[in-house]
Amino acid sequence: MSGEPPEGRSWLRSRSGLVLLAFLAIAGFFLVTEHTAHVLGVLPYLLLLACPLLHMLHRGHGGGHGGHGSHGGDGGTRSDGGER
Repeated sequence: MSGEPPEGRSWLRSRSGLVLLAFLAIAGFFLVTEHTAHVLGVLPYLLLLACPLLHMLHRGHGGGHGGHGSHGGDGGTRSDGGER
């Protein structure tokens, strides 16, 4: 016996793999249940920190904001009534 699983059988299907998966599932359960209050307590601050990040990443509404006065369909008049 060389200690390797037979061909076609993964390591996670072995006895030690199943024990490891069970241990990780139990540890994950306790991490979630014991630290939920900490994570939920930080959540409002994470939302506040996300606002500036979203503003930096947001690049306008489809066409950008650079050409407000350059639309050609207004008959050549300015918004104050004068000619161009």
